[in-house]
Amino acid sequence: MSDGGVHGREKLGEDGVHGRELYARLHVSPDASDEDIKKAYRVYAQVYHPDKYQSHQMQDIATENFQRIREAYEILSDERKRQIYDIYGMEGLVSGLELGPKLNTPEEIKAEFERMKQRQEEEKFAAHVRPSGSWLATLSLPQFLKGGGIMKGMVMSSEVQSHVSRKDTIVLGGNMAVSGDSGGGAATAMFRHQISSASSMEVVASAGLRSLLGFNTSRHLSLHSTGTMGISVSFKDGSVNLENTWTRQLSESSSGNIHLILGADPNIAVGWQRKEERNSAAGELKFGPTVFGATGHYTHHFSSKSHGRIGGRIGSNALEFEIGGGRRISDYSTIRMLCSLGFEGIFWKFELHRGSQKLIVPVLLTRALSPLVATAALVLPSSLYAFLKVCVIKPYYRKRENQKILDKRQKTLSQVLEARAAASNAQTLLQNVANRKQKKQAERGGLVITKAVYGNLKGHSEKEEETTLGIDDELPLPILDVTIPLNFLVDDSGQLKLHEGIKKSGIMGFCDPCPGEPKQLEVSYTFRDHPYKVVVDDYGGLQLP
Repeated sequence: MSDGGVHGREKLGEDGVHGRELYARLHVSPDASDEDIKKAYRVYAQVYHPDKYQSHQMQDIATENFQRIREAYEILSDERKRQIYDIYGMEGLVSGLELGPKLNTPEEIKAEFERMKQRQEEEKFAAHVRPSGSWLATLSLPQFLKGGGIMKGMVMSSEVQSHVSRKDTIVLGGNMAVSGDSGGGAATAMFRHQISSASSMEVVASAGLRSLLGFNTSRHLSLHSTGTMGISVSFKDGSVNLENTWTRQLSESSSGNIHLILGADPNIAVGWQRKEERNSAAGELKFGPTVFGATGHYTHHFSSKSHGRIGGRIGSNALEFEIGGGRRISDYSTIRMLCSLGFEGIFWKFELHRGSQKLIVPVLLTRALSPLVATAALVLPSSLYAFLKVCVIKPYYRKRENQKILDKRQKTLSQVLEARAAASNAQTLLQNVANRKQKKQAERGGLVITKAVYGNLKGHSEKEEETTLGIDDELPLPILDVTIPLNFLVDDSGQLKLHEGIKKSGIMGFCDPCPGEPKQLEVSYTFRDHPYKVVVDDYGGLQLP
Protein backbone atom coordinates (compact mmCIF):
# COMPACT_ATOMS: atom_id res chain seq x y z
CA MET A 1 0.00 0.00 0.00
CA SER A 2 1.58 3.19 -1.06
CA ASP A 3 1.48 6.24 1.11
CA GLY A 4 -1.11 8.94 1.15
CA GLY A 5 -4.10 6.79 0.33
CA VAL A 6 -2.91 5.20 -2.93
CA HIS A 7 -3.73 1.52 -2.63
CA GLY A 8 -1.18 -1.10 -3.62
CA ARG A 9 1.47 -3.31 -2.12
CA GLU A 10 3.40 -2.09 0.86
CA LYS A 11 7.07 -1.85 -0.12
CA LEU A 12 10.18 -2.53 1.90
CA GLY A 13 11.93 0.45 3.42
CA GLU A 14 15.56 1.46 3.06
CA ASP A 15 16.53 -0.86 5.91
CA GLY A 16 14.84 -3.87 4.36
CA VAL A 17 11.85 -3.88 6.77
CA HIS A 18 8.32 -3.07 5.66
CA GLY A 19 7.03 0.28 6.92
CA ARG A 20 4.20 -1.14 9.12
CA GLU A 21 1.83 1.30 7.46
CA LEU A 22 -1.27 -0.34 8.92
CA TYR A 23 -0.04 0.44 12.44
CA ALA A 24 0.73 4.00 11.33
CA ARG A 25 -2.81 4.43 9.95
CA LEU A 26 -4.38 3.58 13.29
CA HIS A 27 -1.54 5.23 15.23
CA VAL A 28 -0.88 2.20 17.41
CA SER A 29 2.27 0.37 18.45
CA PRO A 30 3.23 -2.97 16.82
CA ASP A 31 2.74 -4.39 20.33
CA ALA A 32 -0.77 -2.94 20.65
CA SER A 33 -3.45 -5.13 22.19
CA ASP A 34 -6.76 -5.92 20.50
CA GLU A 35 -8.44 -3.37 22.75
CA ASP A 36 -5.91 -0.67 21.74
CA ILE A 37 -6.61 -1.39 18.06
CA LYS A 38 -10.39 -1.19 18.57
CA LYS A 39 -10.06 2.07 20.49
CA ALA A 40 -7.85 3.64 17.77
CA TYR A 41 -10.26 2.51 15.07
CA ARG A 42 -13.20 4.13 16.88
CA VAL A 43 -11.28 7.42 17.19
CA TYR A 44 -10.61 7.63 13.45
CA ALA A 45 -14.07 6.30 12.54
CA GLN A 46 -15.62 9.27 14.32
CA VAL A 47 -13.71 11.57 11.96
CA TYR A 48 -13.85 9.64 8.70
CA HIS A 49 -17.28 7.99 8.72
CA PRO A 50 -19.16 9.22 5.58
CA ASP A 51 -22.46 9.67 7.46
CA LYS A 52 -20.98 12.63 9.36
CA TYR A 53 -20.89 14.81 6.24
CA GLN A 54 -23.62 16.35 4.10
CA SER A 55 -21.89 17.41 0.89
CA HIS A 56 -21.13 14.74 -1.70
CA GLN A 57 -17.53 15.94 -2.04
CA MET A 58 -16.85 15.56 1.67
CA GLN A 59 -18.60 12.18 1.70
CA ASP A 60 -16.34 10.95 -1.10
CA ILE A 61 -13.24 12.10 0.77
CA ALA A 62 -14.47 10.51 3.98
CA THR A 63 -15.37 7.24 2.21
CA GLU A 64 -11.86 6.90 0.74
CA ASN A 65 -10.14 7.47 4.10
CA PHE A 66 -12.68 5.38 6.03
CA GLN A 67 -11.92 2.43 3.74
CA ARG A 68 -8.21 2.77 4.52
CA ILE A 69 -8.91 2.80 8.26
CA ARG A 70 -11.29 -0.14 8.02
CA GLU A 71 -8.78 -2.16 5.95
CA ALA A 72 -6.12 -1.63 8.62
CA TYR A 73 -8.55 -2.60 11.37
CA GLU A 74 -9.74 -5.77 9.61
CA ILE A 75 -6.18 -7.04 9.17
CA LEU A 76 -4.79 -6.07 12.57
CA SER A 77 -7.84 -7.34 14.46
CA ASP A 78 -7.53 -10.76 12.81
CA GLU A 79 -4.89 -12.69 14.76
CA ARG A 80 -3.76 -14.84 11.82
CA LYS A 81 -3.62 -12.01 9.27
CA ARG A 82 -1.77 -9.84 11.78
CA GLN A 83 0.89 -12.54 12.29
CA ILE A 84 1.45 -12.75 8.55
CA TYR A 85 1.57 -8.96 8.22
CA ASP A 86 4.03 -8.59 11.11
CA ILE A 87 6.47 -11.01 9.48
CA TYR A 88 6.18 -10.16 5.77
CA GLY A 89 3.92 -7.12 5.46
CA MET A 90 1.32 -6.92 2.72
CA GLU A 91 3.51 -9.13 0.52
CA GLY A 92 2.66 -12.09 2.73
CA LEU A 93 -1.08 -11.35 2.58
CA VAL A 94 -1.33 -10.79 -1.18
CA SER A 95 0.81 -13.89 -1.87
CA GLY A 96 -2.02 -16.07 -0.63
CA LEU A 97 -0.72 -17.21 2.76
CA GLU A 98 -4.04 -16.37 4.40
CA LEU A 99 -5.87 -18.57 1.87
CA GLY A 100 -3.64 -21.62 2.32
CA PRO A 101 -3.57 -24.27 5.03
CA LYS A 102 -4.25 -23.26 8.60
CA LEU A 103 -1.05 -21.84 10.13
CA ASN A 104 -1.10 -21.09 13.83
CA THR A 105 2.38 -19.99 14.84
CA PRO A 106 4.79 -17.40 13.40
CA GLU A 107 7.26 -20.24 12.75
CA GLU A 108 4.69 -22.10 10.61
CA ILE A 109 3.79 -18.93 8.73
CA LYS A 110 7.45 -18.14 8.09
CA ALA A 111 8.19 -21.69 6.93
CA GLU A 112 5.26 -21.68 4.49
CA PHE A 113 6.22 -18.28 3.10
CA GLU A 114 9.81 -19.43 2.61
CA ARG A 115 8.58 -22.52 0.73
CA MET A 116 6.54 -20.29 -1.57
CA LYS A 117 9.52 -18.00 -2.17
CA GLN A 118 11.78 -21.01 -2.77
CA ARG A 119 9.50 -22.36 -5.48
CA GLN A 120 9.67 -19.00 -7.23
CA GLU A 121 13.45 -18.83 -6.91
CA GLU A 122 13.94 -22.33 -8.32
CA GLU A 123 12.54 -21.13 -11.63
CA LYS A 124 15.34 -18.56 -11.85
CA PHE A 125 18.26 -20.90 -11.09
CA ALA A 126 18.66 -22.20 -14.64
CA ALA A 127 19.25 -18.69 -15.95
CA HIS A 128 21.50 -17.65 -13.09
CA VAL A 129 25.08 -17.16 -14.31
CA ARG A 130 27.75 -15.51 -12.19
CA PRO A 131 31.09 -14.56 -13.80
CA SER A 132 34.25 -13.71 -11.91
CA GLY A 133 37.84 -13.06 -12.88
CA SER A 134 41.12 -11.34 -12.14
CA TRP A 135 43.79 -9.66 -14.22
CA LEU A 136 47.31 -9.00 -12.94
CA ALA A 137 49.66 -6.98 -15.15
CA THR A 138 53.17 -6.41 -13.76
CA LEU A 139 54.96 -3.34 -15.16
CA SER A 140 58.69 -2.55 -14.83
CA LEU A 141 59.86 1.05 -14.94
CA PRO A 142 63.61 0.20 -14.83
CA GLN A 143 63.18 -2.19 -17.75
CA PHE A 144 61.35 0.50 -19.72
CA LEU A 145 64.03 3.13 -19.00
CA LYS A 146 66.70 0.74 -20.36
CA GLY A 147 64.89 0.56 -23.69
CA GLY A 148 62.92 -2.63 -23.10
CA GLY A 149 59.18 -3.13 -22.94
CA ILE A 150 57.32 -1.89 -19.90
CA MET A 151 55.32 -5.11 -19.55
CA LYS A 152 57.11 -7.58 -17.28
CA GLY A 153 54.42 -10.25 -17.00
CA MET A 154 50.69 -10.90 -16.97
CA VAL A 155 48.36 -13.36 -15.29
CA MET A 156 44.70 -13.68 -16.26
CA SER A 157 42.01 -15.94 -14.86
CA SER A 158 38.29 -16.11 -15.51
CA GLU A 159 35.43 -18.23 -14.23
CA VAL A 160 31.74 -18.58 -15.00
CA GLN A 161 29.45 -20.27 -12.51
CA SER A 162 26.00 -21.46 -13.54
CA HIS A 163 23.28 -23.14 -11.48
CA VAL A 164 21.75 -25.85 -13.64
CA SER A 165 19.37 -26.81 -10.83
CA ARG A 166 18.80 -26.03 -7.18
CA LYS A 167 21.47 -28.55 -6.13
CA ASP A 168 23.78 -28.70 -9.15
CA THR A 169 26.33 -26.13 -10.29
CA ILE A 170 28.73 -26.11 -13.23
CA VAL A 171 31.86 -23.94 -13.16
CA LEU A 172 33.95 -23.27 -16.27
CA GLY A 173 37.21 -21.39 -16.01
CA GLY A 174 40.64 -20.80 -17.39
CA ASN A 175 43.90 -19.05 -16.63
CA MET A 176 46.90 -17.81 -18.54
CA ALA A 177 50.31 -16.64 -17.35
CA VAL A 178 53.00 -14.85 -19.37
CA SER A 179 56.45 -13.87 -18.09
CA GLY A 180 59.02 -12.63 -20.55
CA ASP A 181 59.17 -15.01 -23.50
CA SER A 182 57.49 -17.94 -21.73
CA GLY A 183 53.96 -18.65 -20.72
CA GLY A 184 51.26 -21.22 -20.25
CA GLY A 185 47.63 -21.72 -19.46
CA ALA A 186 44.97 -24.17 -18.42
CA ALA A 187 41.23 -24.72 -18.77
CA THR A 188 39.17 -26.09 -15.89
CA ALA A 189 35.69 -27.54 -15.58
CA MET A 190 33.99 -28.40 -12.31
CA PHE A 191 30.67 -30.01 -11.40
CA ARG A 192 29.34 -29.44 -7.88
CA HIS A 193 26.40 -31.32 -6.37
CA GLN A 194 24.77 -30.41 -3.05
CA ILE A 195 24.06 -33.79 -1.50
CA SER A 196 22.30 -32.31 1.52
CA SER A 197 22.29 -29.14 3.57
CA ALA A 198 25.42 -30.42 5.33
CA SER A 199 27.47 -32.01 2.53
CA SER A 200 28.48 -31.54 -1.10
CA MET A 201 30.77 -33.13 -3.70
CA GLU A 202 32.84 -31.80 -6.61
CA VAL A 203 34.45 -33.32 -9.69
CA VAL A 204 37.24 -31.22 -11.25
CA ALA A 205 39.05 -31.67 -14.56
CA SER A 206 41.84 -29.45 -15.84
CA ALA A 207 43.67 -29.50 -19.18
CA GLY A 208 46.79 -27.54 -20.12
CA LEU A 209 49.88 -26.76 -18.10
CA ARG A 210 48.47 -28.61 -15.09
CA SER A 211 46.31 -31.42 -16.47
CA LEU A 212 44.58 -33.33 -13.71
CA LEU A 213 41.40 -35.03 -12.59
CA GLY A 214 40.17 -34.54 -9.05
CA PHE A 215 37.35 -35.34 -6.65
CA ASN A 216 36.45 -33.35 -3.52
CA THR A 217 33.81 -33.74 -0.86
CA SER A 218 32.96 -31.44 2.04
CA ARG A 219 30.75 -31.79 5.07
CA HIS A 220 29.70 -29.78 8.10
CA LEU A 221 31.18 -31.79 10.96
CA SER A 222 29.42 -29.71 13.59
CA LEU A 223 27.71 -26.37 14.01
CA HIS A 224 31.09 -24.59 13.86
CA SER A 225 33.32 -27.01 11.91
CA THR A 226 33.64 -28.03 8.26
CA GLY A 227 35.88 -30.67 6.72
CA THR A 228 36.94 -31.14 3.08
CA MET A 229 38.75 -34.13 1.58
CA GLY A 230 40.05 -34.40 -1.97
CA ILE A 231 42.14 -36.54 -4.27
CA SER A 232 43.64 -35.55 -7.63
CA VAL A 233 45.67 -37.39 -10.27
CA SER A 234 48.14 -35.54 -12.51
CA PHE A 235 48.07 -36.55 -16.19
CA LYS A 236 51.62 -35.17 -16.60
CA ASP A 237 53.55 -37.50 -14.27
CA GLY A 238 50.84 -39.72 -12.81
CA SER A 239 51.37 -38.38 -9.29
CA VAL A 240 48.54 -38.54 -6.76
CA ASN A 241 47.83 -35.74 -4.32
CA LEU A 242 45.65 -35.98 -1.24
CA GLU A 243 44.22 -32.84 0.32
CA ASN A 244 42.47 -32.28 3.62
CA THR A 245 41.10 -29.01 4.95
CA TRP A 246 39.54 -28.38 8.35
CA THR A 247 37.81 -25.09 9.09
CA ARG A 248 36.43 -24.07 12.47
CA GLN A 249 34.60 -21.00 13.69
CA LEU A 250 36.63 -19.90 16.71
CA SER A 251 34.32 -17.06 17.75
CA GLU A 252 31.63 -14.82 16.29
CA SER A 253 34.27 -12.84 14.38
CA SER A 254 37.17 -15.26 13.85
CA SER A 255 37.86 -18.61 12.22
CA GLY A 256 40.83 -20.88 11.64
CA ASN A 257 41.77 -23.55 9.14
CA ILE A 258 44.35 -26.26 8.51
CA HIS A 259 45.22 -27.34 4.98
CA LEU A 260 47.24 -30.53 4.48
CA ILE A 261 48.61 -31.74 1.11
CA LEU A 262 50.23 -35.16 0.70
CA GLY A 263 51.85 -36.04 -2.62
CA ALA A 264 54.61 -34.84 -4.92
CA ASP A 265 54.96 -31.53 -3.07
CA PRO A 266 53.69 -32.12 0.49
CA ASN A 267 53.05 -29.16 2.77
CA ILE A 268 50.82 -27.98 5.55
CA ALA A 269 49.29 -24.53 6.02
CA VAL A 270 47.65 -23.10 9.12
CA GLY A 271 45.48 -20.01 8.63
CA TRP A 272 43.48 -17.60 10.75
CA GLN A 273 40.95 -14.88 9.87
CA ARG A 274 39.20 -12.30 11.97
CA LYS A 275 36.62 -9.80 10.75
CA GLU A 276 34.91 -7.18 12.87
CA GLU A 277 32.88 -4.10 12.06
CA ARG A 278 35.91 -1.83 11.53
CA ASN A 279 38.89 -4.19 11.61
CA SER A 280 39.88 -7.37 9.79
CA ALA A 281 43.03 -9.46 9.84
CA ALA A 282 44.29 -12.70 8.35
CA GLY A 283 47.44 -14.74 8.53
CA GLU A 284 48.84 -18.02 7.26
CA LEU A 285 51.86 -20.14 8.12
CA LYS A 286 52.96 -22.63 5.46
CA PHE A 287 55.79 -25.13 5.67
CA GLY A 288 57.05 -28.24 3.91
CA PRO A 289 60.24 -29.82 2.50
CA THR A 290 60.60 -27.19 -0.23
CA VAL A 291 58.72 -24.20 1.17
CA PHE A 292 58.48 -22.23 4.38
CA GLY A 293 56.79 -18.90 4.82
CA ALA A 294 54.23 -16.72 6.53
CA THR A 295 51.84 -14.10 5.19
CA GLY A 296 49.46 -11.74 6.92
CA HIS A 297 47.56 -8.48 6.61
CA TYR A 298 45.57 -6.09 8.78
CA THR A 299 42.86 -3.75 7.51
CA HIS A 300 41.22 -0.92 9.43
CA HIS A 301 38.06 0.78 8.11
CA PHE A 302 38.15 4.46 8.95
CA SER A 303 34.61 4.83 7.59
CA SER A 304 32.13 2.93 5.48
CA LYS A 305 34.07 4.04 2.38
CA SER A 306 37.78 4.23 3.23
CA HIS A 307 40.27 1.85 4.82
CA GLY A 308 43.99 1.42 5.52
CA ARG A 309 45.94 -1.78 5.03
CA ILE A 310 49.25 -3.22 6.26
CA GLY A 311 50.58 -6.56 5.05
CA GLY A 312 53.68 -8.64 4.84
CA ARG A 313 55.20 -11.84 3.54
CA ILE A 314 58.30 -13.67 4.77
CA GLY A 315 59.74 -17.04 3.86
CA SER A 316 62.53 -19.04 2.32
CA ASN A 317 62.24 -17.16 -0.98
CA ALA A 318 60.33 -13.97 -0.08
CA LEU A 319 60.54 -10.90 2.10
CA GLU A 320 58.00 -8.17 1.46
CA PHE A 321 56.22 -5.45 3.39
CA GLU A 322 53.35 -3.35 2.02
CA ILE A 323 51.29 -0.44 3.27
CA GLY A 324 48.51 1.61 1.72
CA GLY A 325 44.78 2.08 1.67
CA GLY A 326 41.65 2.03 -0.42
CA ARG A 327 38.29 3.63 -0.90
CA ARG A 328 34.90 2.48 -2.08
CA ILE A 329 33.96 4.69 -5.03
CA SER A 330 30.53 3.16 -5.72
CA ASP A 331 28.23 0.43 -4.47
CA TYR A 332 30.18 -2.20 -6.40
CA SER A 333 33.66 -0.71 -6.91
CA THR A 334 36.67 -0.20 -4.65
CA ILE A 335 40.13 1.10 -5.52
CA ARG A 336 43.27 0.46 -3.51
CA MET A 337 46.82 1.87 -3.74
CA LEU A 338 49.74 0.20 -1.98
CA CYS A 339 53.50 0.59 -1.70
CA SER A 340 55.54 -2.60 -1.18
CA LEU A 341 59.22 -3.11 -0.36
CA GLY A 342 61.05 -6.40 -0.70
CA PHE A 343 63.88 -8.38 -2.23
CA GLU A 344 62.71 -7.53 -5.75
CA GLY A 345 62.65 -3.78 -5.08
CA ILE A 346 60.00 -1.15 -4.52
CA PHE A 347 56.59 -1.58 -6.13
CA TRP A 348 53.60 0.72 -6.42
CA LYS A 349 50.45 -1.34 -6.74
CA PHE A 350 47.05 -0.28 -8.03
CA GLU A 351 43.95 -2.47 -7.48
CA LEU A 352 40.41 -2.12 -8.78
CA HIS A 353 37.75 -4.41 -7.34
CA ARG A 354 34.34 -4.34 -8.97
CA GLY A 355 31.87 -7.00 -7.94
CA SER A 356 33.66 -10.31 -8.42
CA GLN A 357 36.18 -8.84 -10.91
CA LYS A 358 39.68 -7.69 -9.95
CA LEU A 359 42.35 -5.69 -11.79
CA ILE A 360 45.79 -5.57 -10.14
CA VAL A 361 48.68 -3.57 -11.61
CA PRO A 362 52.02 -3.75 -9.70
CA VAL A 363 54.61 -1.30 -11.06
CA LEU A 364 58.28 -1.95 -10.27
CA LEU A 365 59.76 1.50 -9.58
CA THR A 366 63.32 0.56 -8.65
CA ARG A 367 65.27 -2.49 -7.58
CA ALA A 368 67.15 -0.45 -4.96
CA LEU A 369 65.56 0.03 -1.52
CA SER A 370 65.44 3.83 -1.66
CA PRO A 371 63.55 5.59 1.21
CA LEU A 372 62.86 8.57 -1.08
CA VAL A 373 61.25 6.41 -3.78
CA ALA A 374 59.26 4.47 -1.16
CA THR A 375 57.93 7.69 0.38
CA ALA A 376 57.05 9.13 -3.03
CA ALA A 377 55.27 5.90 -4.04
CA LEU A 378 53.13 6.12 -0.92
CA VAL A 379 52.48 9.87 -0.72
CA LEU A 380 52.27 11.17 -4.30
CA PRO A 381 49.49 8.86 -5.62
CA SER A 382 47.42 9.44 -2.47
CA SER A 383 47.87 13.20 -2.75
CA LEU A 384 46.95 13.11 -6.44
CA TYR A 385 43.83 11.08 -5.66
CA ALA A 386 42.86 13.52 -2.87
CA PHE A 387 43.22 16.45 -5.26
CA LEU A 388 41.21 14.75 -8.01
CA LYS A 389 38.56 13.71 -5.49
CA VAL A 390 38.01 17.24 -4.20
CA CYS A 391 38.31 19.09 -7.50
CA VAL A 392 36.99 16.59 -10.05
CA ILE A 393 35.39 13.43 -8.68
CA LYS A 394 33.17 14.91 -5.94
CA PRO A 395 31.76 17.71 -8.12
CA TYR A 396 31.06 15.18 -10.88
CA TYR A 397 29.28 12.71 -8.61
CA ARG A 398 27.40 15.49 -6.82
CA LYS A 399 26.13 16.76 -10.14
CA ARG A 400 25.21 13.24 -11.27
CA GLU A 401 23.40 12.44 -7.99
CA ASN A 402 21.47 15.70 -8.17
CA GLN A 403 20.46 14.87 -11.73
CA LYS A 404 19.33 11.43 -10.58
CA ILE A 405 17.19 13.03 -7.88
CA LEU A 406 15.67 15.40 -10.40
CA ASP A 407 14.96 12.56 -12.86
CA LYS A 408 13.42 10.44 -10.12
CA ARG A 409 11.20 13.28 -8.92
CA GLN A 410 10.03 13.87 -12.47
CA LYS A 411 9.38 10.16 -12.94
CA THR A 412 7.35 9.88 -9.71
CA LEU A 413 5.59 13.23 -10.18
CA SER A 414 2.14 11.78 -10.86
CA GLN A 415 2.46 9.35 -7.94
CA VAL A 416 3.55 12.13 -5.57
CA LEU A 417 0.81 14.50 -6.71
CA GLU A 418 -1.80 11.79 -6.18
CA ALA A 419 -0.41 10.99 -2.73
CA ARG A 420 -0.29 14.69 -1.79
CA ALA A 421 -3.90 15.13 -2.84
CA ALA A 422 -4.96 12.14 -0.73
CA ALA A 423 -2.98 13.47 2.25
CA SER A 424 -4.55 16.92 1.82
CA ASN A 425 -8.03 15.36 1.80
CA ALA A 426 -7.22 13.38 4.92
CA GLN A 427 -5.99 16.56 6.64
CA THR A 428 -9.17 18.42 5.67
CA LEU A 429 -11.27 16.04 7.75
CA LEU A 430 -8.79 16.15 10.65
CA GLN A 431 -8.60 19.95 10.76
CA ASN A 432 -11.61 20.73 12.97
CA VAL A 433 -10.60 18.27 15.68
CA ALA A 434 -6.93 19.34 15.39
CA ASN A 435 -7.89 23.01 15.81
CA ARG A 436 -9.97 22.25 18.92
CA LYS A 437 -7.11 20.27 20.47
CA GLN A 438 -4.62 23.00 19.61
CA LYS A 439 -6.81 25.70 21.17
CA LYS A 440 -7.40 23.62 24.31
CA GLN A 441 -3.68 22.97 24.77
CA ALA A 442 -2.82 26.63 24.15
CA GLU A 443 -5.29 27.77 26.84
CA ARG A 444 -3.63 25.63 29.51
CA GLY A 445 -0.03 26.05 28.34
CA GLY A 446 0.20 22.50 27.06
CA LEU A 447 1.69 20.95 23.93
CA VAL A 448 1.03 22.92 20.74
CA ILE A 449 2.53 21.90 17.41
CA THR A 450 3.32 25.23 15.73
CA LYS A 451 4.97 23.79 12.60
CA ALA A 452 5.81 20.30 11.40
CA VAL A 453 7.32 19.24 8.08
CA TYR A 454 8.12 15.74 6.79
CA GLY A 455 10.37 14.73 3.91
CA ASN A 456 13.95 15.14 2.67
CA LEU A 457 14.97 17.95 5.02
CA LYS A 458 18.69 17.67 4.26
CA GLY A 459 18.14 17.85 0.52
CA HIS A 460 15.72 20.76 0.81
CA SER A 461 16.89 24.34 0.67
CA GLU A 462 15.74 27.03 -1.72
CA LYS A 463 19.29 27.71 -2.86
CA GLU A 464 20.04 24.06 -3.57
CA GLU A 465 16.70 23.52 -5.29
CA GLU A 466 17.21 26.48 -7.60
CA THR A 467 20.93 26.36 -8.35
CA THR A 468 21.95 22.71 -8.02
CA LEU A 469 18.89 20.82 -9.14
CA GLY A 470 17.35 23.41 -11.38
CA ILE A 471 13.87 22.26 -10.42
CA ASP A 472 11.05 24.01 -12.22
CA ASP A 473 7.72 25.13 -10.77
CA GLU A 474 5.97 21.91 -11.81
CA LEU A 475 7.89 19.77 -9.32
CA PRO A 476 6.68 19.97 -5.69
CA LEU A 477 9.17 20.43 -2.90
CA PRO A 478 10.37 17.18 -1.25
CA ILE A 479 8.65 18.08 2.04
CA LEU A 480 5.06 18.07 3.32
CA ASP A 481 3.40 20.22 5.98
CA VAL A 482 2.03 17.82 8.62
CA THR A 483 1.13 20.30 11.37
CA ILE A 484 -2.57 19.38 11.30
CA PRO A 485 -2.24 15.59 11.69
CA LEU A 486 0.30 15.94 14.50
CA ASN A 487 -1.96 18.31 16.43
CA PHE A 488 -4.76 15.76 15.93
CA LEU A 489 -2.55 13.05 17.46
CA VAL A 490 -1.93 15.02 20.68
CA ASP A 491 -3.91 13.13 23.34
CA ASP A 492 -6.07 14.58 26.10
CA SER A 493 -3.16 14.52 28.56
CA GLY A 494 -1.15 16.81 26.27
CA GLN A 495 1.30 14.28 24.92
CA LEU A 496 2.32 13.18 21.42
CA LYS A 497 3.89 9.77 20.84
CA LEU A 498 5.09 8.38 17.51
CA HIS A 499 6.08 4.74 17.74
CA GLU A 500 9.57 3.58 16.82
CA GLY A 501 9.98 1.27 13.81
CA ILE A 502 6.95 2.62 11.96
CA LYS A 503 7.42 4.61 8.75
CA LYS A 504 5.78 7.99 9.24
CA SER A 505 4.45 8.33 5.70
CA GLY A 506 1.70 5.85 6.65
CA ILE A 507 0.16 8.17 9.27
CA MET A 508 -3.23 9.55 8.23
CA GLY A 509 -2.64 13.00 6.72
CA PHE A 510 0.96 12.12 5.77
CA CYS A 511 2.36 10.83 2.48
CA ASP A 512 5.76 10.17 0.94
CA PRO A 513 6.74 13.47 -0.74
CA CYS A 514 10.01 12.11 -2.17
CA PRO A 515 10.00 8.33 -2.83
CA GLY A 516 13.39 6.68 -2.53
CA GLU A 517 15.01 9.61 -0.69
CA PRO A 518 15.93 9.71 3.04
CA LYS A 519 13.24 11.39 5.09
CA GLN A 520 13.00 13.08 8.49
CA LEU A 521 10.33 14.76 10.56
CA GLU A 522 10.99 18.25 11.96
CA VAL A 523 8.62 19.43 14.68
CA SER A 524 8.49 22.93 16.14
CA TYR A 525 6.27 23.15 19.23
CA THR A 526 5.59 25.13 22.38
CA PHE A 527 5.15 23.74 25.87
CA ARG A 528 4.42 26.00 28.82
CA ASP A 529 4.88 28.91 26.41
CA HIS A 530 8.49 27.94 25.61
CA PRO A 531 9.45 27.14 22.00
CA TYR A 532 11.27 23.92 21.08
CA LYS A 533 12.34 22.10 17.93
CA VAL A 534 13.15 18.43 17.36
CA VAL A 535 14.16 16.36 14.32
CA VAL A 536 13.58 12.60 14.15
CA ASP A 537 14.38 10.00 11.49
CA ASP A 538 11.68 8.32 9.40
CA TYR A 539 11.58 5.18 11.56
CA GLY A 540 12.56 6.87 14.84
CA GLY A 541 10.31 7.21 17.87
CA LEU A 542 9.14 10.56 19.23
CA GLN A 543 7.76 11.48 22.66
CA LEU A 544 6.61 15.07 23.30
CA PRO A 545 6.98 16.98 25.50
